[in-house]
Amino acid sequence: MLARFVIVAILCLSSNLSAVQVSPRTDASATANPETPEAHLGKGYEALKQDQYDIAIAEFQAALKLDPSLVLRARFPLAVAFFESHKNEDARREFEAVRQQIGDHPNVSYYLGRLDLEERKLPDAIRNLAKAAENPPFPDTDYYLGYAYFQQGDLPSAEKWLKQAAQSTPRDARVQYQLGMLYHRQGREAEATKAIALSKQLRQRDNDDSRIRLECGQKLDQAPREEARAFCDQLYDENSTDKLTELGTIYGQHGDPEDALKPLRKAAELAPHSPQTQYNVAMAYYQLKRFEEAKAPLAAALKRWPDLFPLNALYGAVLLQLGDDAAAYEALGHAHDLNPQDSATTSLLYNAAFGLASRSQQAGEYSDSLRYFGEAARLRPREPEPHRRMADVYKLMGRPEQAEGEQREAERLSKNPGAE
Repeated sequence: MLARFVIVAILCLSSNLSAVQVSPRTDASATANPETPEAHLGKGYEALKQDQYDIAIAEFQAALKLDPSLVLRARFPLAVAFFESHKNEDARREFEAVRQQIGDHPNVSYYLGRLDLEERKLPDAIRNLAKAAENPPFPDTDYYLGYAYFQQGDLPSAEKWLKQAAQSTPRDARVQYQLGMLYHRQGREAEATKAIALSKQLRQRDNDDSRIRLECGQKLDQAPREEARAFCDQLYDENSTDKLTELGTIYGQHGDPEDALKPLRKAAELAPHSPQTQYNVAMAYYQLKRFEEAKAPLAAALKRWPDLFPLNALYGAVLLQLGDDAAAYEALGHAHDLNPQDSATTSLLYNAAFGLASRSQQAGEYSDSLRYFGEAARLRPREPEPHRRMADVYKLMGRPEQAEGEQREAERLSKNPGAE
């Protein structure tokens, strides 16, 4: 859950403050050389999603070494990775560097406030978290601001923000527990007892949900489908993005995209600015072969988060299914730049490049055809067919020497399929 919110904060920060332009692909340099800022960014974001913070730190530092201007796309997530690794001094240094570049922003203020809170710098924590609370980047912003006021001894302010947190995150057991502590300190024992009891109920509900999730997966594998659905739908909560996403994900993992679609679509409605919810609903549509419906949420999401590998990869796959090879080539090319090691994306990009090359050849656009066939050859260096096709194009252009060279390479690869 944390990883999803972290990625949203990183990319919303980037999209809100600085339009990130993705340049059209004009050559295959990124394919030939994976040591690019984009490749390191893609690995860094993926590592953050997996809570692999040391890897994320190394990748974002590598991206910054190649391009120090990546303040929003690399330095901010680097700071987040340091924060999650409890390397507070490094985290503060990077967050302050981002603040110097972009000024006060809720995302940066939130993390600086959290650092202040850990270091018991309560006035600074309140000041930073109050700035963040003007446009909360995380659901728990109000909770931490209320907690900071409580620690400072400002109980009226603490009560105000903790009650607001209870409204914005009604399932957060920490909020009710802290309200109970506050009421106890004020001598309001009846209210304290009620809040503590509610906190225990919420924790028990979380435990019950964990049990239901586990049993849901087991029933989908073993029980009759209707019985399994009836059990699993206990997790359906039209007001909880997390529970809806969990339910849809379980259905999807067990080969039931039709049942996954309802909760995932509702989650996407509740959290339209989350790349994860938009990706999830698009994937369900894709698995159901409803490609036009899959396209819409991905296109909207990519305007805000152009550097997320999963969005680009799925968008390219959808566009290929819709027959838009040119747009698919752009999306898949950027996905490949972000994650050159992903074999599925490489295969799809090869198909897009090969299709564009063939179409260009038929249209008499021989230079474009050679460029796309060349890209295909670089993507699959053991495949003879792009070289055969380039030989054909060179013949049409009246360049027999180049045609003969490509034909020889095609024959070599045909006889030695393992050769590089």
